[in-house]
Parts: sequence; structure tokens; C-alpha cells
Amino acid sequence: MVVLCSDGWERGDPAQLAAQMARLSRLAHRVVWVNPHRGKPGYEPLVAGMAAALPYLDDFVAGHSLAALEELVRVISKP
Repeated sequence: MVVLCSDGWERGDPAQLAAQMARLSRLAHRVVWVNPHRGKPGYEPLVAGMAAALPYLDDFVAGHSLAALEELVRVISKP
């Protein structure tokens, strides 16, 4: 399992990120992305990096509070 913590505002080429995320999703049992903006009302993953990564994620969770991190623990505890 791979857990990534990022807001998705990557500075590189989104196509390269998508290619690397595709590879990572093939190699890892699961890919979980923790985004601090995910818990904000009205948030949509529209920035290029986040949009490029999203198709390759098994779980996309918030990381903005202790309650969100408790949810992360539940997510990564799933078989």
C-alpha cells in the first residue's frame, strides 16, 4: 500500500504524473491519496495534478483534521 499526502498542486507535467501514477497503481496493492483540501465544502479536484492522479487512486481522503486522519486509519485498515 502506498499513501501519498499532497494537495495535488504539482508543478511538473500532469501527463508525466499520470504515467507514474498508472505505474504505481499497477505495482502497489492499493494507492491512497490524502489531500488537505478534500474536507473543505465545495472542494473539487480540478487542479491538473490532482485530476491526473485521480483515476489511479483506490481511495481519496481528506487530511485536514484529526477526524479526517481517523478516517484515513479506517481506510488503510481495510483488507
